[in-house]
Amino acid sequence: MIILGIDPGTATTGYGVIENKNGKIKAVDHGCILTKTGQDLEDRLDIIFNDLTDIIKNFKPEMVAVEELFFASNAKTAISVGHARGVILLACKKAKVPVYEYTPLQVKQAICGYGRGDKQQIQKMVKALLNLNEIPKPDDAADGLAIAICHAHSYKLKVKRYN
Repeated sequence: MIILGIDPGTATTGYGVIENKNGKIKAVDHGCILTKTGQDLEDRLDIIFNDLTDIIKNFKPEMVAVEELFFASNAKTAISVGHARGVILLACKKAKVPVYEYTPLQVKQAICGYGRGDKQQIQKMVKALLNLNEIPKPDDAADGLAIAICHAHSYKLKVKRYN
């Protein structure tokens, strides 16, 4: 089964593609969708939508796991991430791929064993769990892989959000 994990953001949307076969996971691809700070919001969202649509067409995931929006101390950042999440969910809906959502706490628990793991711990665990030679870069791509791994470990317990 191919799982696409997504770490939403307006400037940087991280993604990770893994294969879960008989309980064994391996990395297929990871990277980031990047937009420029000076671009109009609608142009940035269009880039995220189109690039994600291409990623879905290319890898044909059976499921998509997306990090849920958590309350940020900066409301502007939370709204911006909310916009990105909206087009991500729309791209998945149009591709008819079911979406599952996980909080940052759930991802940390699935990867590190507890919910207070820091970014470096998560990155080291992603490297170890996927048997990679080095920590995936940039950080947002490692987060995308972490979200996909979280889903591989817990999707049977979750109810799909979209189909």
